[in-house]
Formats: sequence, structure tokens, C-alpha cells
Amino acid sequence: MDGLEELYNDLIMEHSMNSYNKKELESYDFCEKGHNPNCGDEIELQLKLDGDKIEDMAFIGHGCAISQSSTSVMIDVLRGKDIHEAKDIIKTFIKMIKREIKDEKELEKLEEAIAFKNVSNMPARVKCALLAWHTMEEMFEKNGK
Repeated sequence: MDGLEELYNDLIMEHSMNSYNKKELESYDFCEKGHNPNCGDEIELQLKLDGDKIEDMAFIGHGCAISQSSTSVMIDVLRGKDIHEAKDIIKTFIKMIKREIKDEKELEKLEEAIAFKNVSNMPARVKCALLAWHTMEEMFEKNGK
């Protein structure tokens, strides 16, 4: 394992075990539940907006290390972004996991979420990594964002 891969693994484990994003928000504008029946992962995303800007996000739920850390990292990456930018980042992440993006420059917008790039090599974990990202897409669609 090279140094970068080890750093990514550490990041994933840190977010899985000690996520400060795993909490309930006092108030939020939108809430969406996501479920992965393959391994029992369940999350509830809460989103607070300030106009079109993501002011805050949090999640509650349970699941494997990949789903929990992917959710937490997604929150870190999307917090402070406007909805248009967030939707672009979400699409990029999904394409990365599905191996549809080869351009490393395009992946830079993912910030620390790039740590999940190698999940695409583990088919059983792809749905775990994508759970939060698909749940955010559903939240935006259901609420006309």
C-alpha cells in the first residue's frame, strides 16, 4: 500500500469511527432517508439551506464503515457549496465510483471524497459508498432543487 492509499484509508476509518457530522441538526429545511438493503445501511440526511447555499448538514443512522465515512466526507465536501455546485460534485463522485471518469483534474473538485476512488475495485462496497450521494440526489429532486 502506498502512502497516499494509506492516508485515504486513515481518513475513511477516522470518519467512520469519529464523525462529528453524525448528529441531528436543531433545525433543517429538508430531510431524506436512504437505505442499502444489501448490507443494512440506513441513513437520514438533514440539510439546512441559506438561500441556495448549503449552510449545514448532518446525518443519523447506522451501517458499515464505508457507508458511514462516505456520508460524513460528503457532508464535509458539500457544506458551504451552492446547490448547483453540490449537484455537480455529487455527479462527479458517482461517475468516479462507476469508473466513468479518467481525468484526474476533474476529480479534484471532490476534495477529500477522492479517498473513495478505490471502492470501485470492490463491487460489494460500491452501493455502500454511493448511499449518501444518491440520497442527496433524491432530496434535491423531491424538493425541486
